[in-house]
Amino acid sequence: MQTPTPTHIRISWPAGHLTATLDATPTTQALSKALPLVSTARTWGEEVYFDTGIVVPRETNARQIVEPGTVAFWTDGDALALPYGPTPISRGDECRLASPCNVLGHIDGDPRLLATVRTGDPVRVELVDA
Repeated sequence: MQTPTPTHIRISWPAGHLTATLDATPTTQALSKALPLVSTARTWGEEVYFDTGIVVPRETNARQIVEPGTVAFWTDGDALALPYGPTPISRGDECRLASPCNVLGHIDGDPRLLATVRTGDPVRVELVDA
């Protein structure tokens, strides 16, 4: 049996960019088909999120508390959610998302680069080769 190949994306904004490795999930497949996409960043505590224009159901393994650098899909807002630290509803240092989100994968490298994203920044997401 062949193991599914991970999907690699690049997320760019005016002050920087980073890459992420996504697992083979139904949400990752839907997102891949929509790429490249351009959106407008919003911030919520130490989380960056932005609309994707795709609608997917919440997956059975959706989680509300995740590790910093998790790439999550917020089904309530059709948005990618990229937490890198506490949000306004976190307890302590945890990354607590607004509601349970589909977990897609993880940012490669330091997720704190997301601190340079400002609300209103244009964000581009595209597929990249590993």
